[in-house]
Amino acid sequence: MNNISSEYEIVIGLETHVQLKTNSKMFCSCSTEFGKPPNTNICPICTGQPGVLPVQNKRAIELTVLTGLALNCEISNYSIFARKNYFYPDLPKNYQISQYELPLCKNGYIEIKIGSKTKKIGITRIHLEEDAGKLLHAIGSKKLDYSLVDLNRAGIPLMEIVTEPDINSHEEAYIFLTTLKTILQYLNVSDCDMEKGLLRCDANISVHKKGEPLGVKTELKNMNSFKSVKDSLYYESQRQISALIEGEKIIQETRLWNTEKGITEPMRSKEESHDYRYFPEPDLVPIILTQDFIDNLRKTIPELPQDKKNRFITQYQIPEYDAGVITSDKILATFYEKTIKILNNFGYKETEVAKTVANWLTTELLGRLNSVNKTIEESPVSEENLAKLIKLIQDNTISGKIAKTVFDEMFNTGKYADEIVKEKGLIQITDESIILKLVDEVIKENSDTVNEYKSGKVQALGSLVGKVMKKTSGRANPQIVNKLLKEKLQ
Repeated sequence: MNNISSEYEIVIGLETHVQLKTNSKMFCSCSTEFGKPPNTNICPICTGQPGVLPVQNKRAIELTVLTGLALNCEISNYSIFARKNYFYPDLPKNYQISQYELPLCKNGYIEIKIGSKTKKIGITRIHLEEDAGKLLHAIGSKKLDYSLVDLNRAGIPLMEIVTEPDINSHEEAYIFLTTLKTILQYLNVSDCDMEKGLLRCDANISVHKKGEPLGVKTELKNMNSFKSVKDSLYYESQRQISALIEGEKIIQETRLWNTEKGITEPMRSKEESHDYRYFPEPDLVPIILTQDFIDNLRKTIPELPQDKKNRFITQYQIPEYDAGVITSDKILATFYEKTIKILNNFGYKETEVAKTVANWLTTELLGRLNSVNKTIEESPVSEENLAKLIKLIQDNTISGKIAKTVFDEMFNTGKYADEIVKEKGLIQITDESIILKLVDEVIKENSDTVNEYKSGKVQALGSLVGKVMKKTSGRANPQIVNKLLKEKLQ
């Protein structure tokens, strides 16, 4: 498809579903533990047996309100649940207990960073509902000619965050979702693991010529990663623009994202809210929240990503980019601060080592973790071990080059840095008399390079330094090597 025509504007709204981090389900005491055998975390309530009565999960309400407060929402003092009537094989009651006219949170916003600009994305509402079960159409690589139903997920508290149609590109949608995910993880309301279905996203998208009324929207489903959301929105915007240019009409429908083909495909006509025949849930009392309840939850909001990023820039004097990478993950940010604190206990000022820690963490450690598909939580290098390695560099016990060799060993074996340095005899050579002998040897052996340097080719000095370093297997102090070579050559 061609690039998006500048004549057209894209309008996107997102509906993000987040499984909340509670021990029990929304309306019963069944466990929410992931990975249990099919249909073991179930009871008469979450399987929709006749005559049962649901009971609200207070913790799920708290987590939803906490999210609303963090996303600048108005919190409703009075809220009710409603029945949303529709049939799916994995919805045992043939209706879902959700919220409609009176959600817990409304009229909020998130600020996202697009390049150097900040954009505000409105949050229409945040409401609470129960999740459906799961259909299995295949086992392993084997496709079935029937479907299996697992109701372990049915009834798990599900928070739905609905945006205003303020998003105008697939890139903005991606940035919004990554920003939202980070905030939710900082709040500890959900682990947001898309592979486990803990975070899912649907999108509504339309296009129209600038200055003309909004176009007909389509809904996109089956997007199992943020990349899928980004790719499907790009494809669908291009598809709609091409259709309008060709004089075709856009049909209001639900479309599925086909990851293998990289296209969206029709699924069904899009339902309207009246199709669900919402009415107040008769088995549940209204939710009445006091101001004290809301104020006490507000006090528990932790330092959020943007605030932490700003503090890191000011307190540790690191670049905005480094601060952004580190604070994009709560556990990574904690790892960073713990490492700095250990070095501070070793006698180093925070600002002395903050940039060095950021470099080792974002480049060396994250690079190796990504290469073996591990997270920072699974790191074989602890905060204490990384701090000890950096201390060896700061003390001139080892060179930066040797440190990378030591780090590889640390990562592969989990051993401490000082232990590896002693075992392998990697202590840096700082004795000038030893280095001077090697400098004399290199000058004698490389007369052509020496002449190049003396004739004005300053970069030739780097070649000579490298040859001295090679003679010591990288153990010579490079600053001393530089100094002695310059003195000799002058």
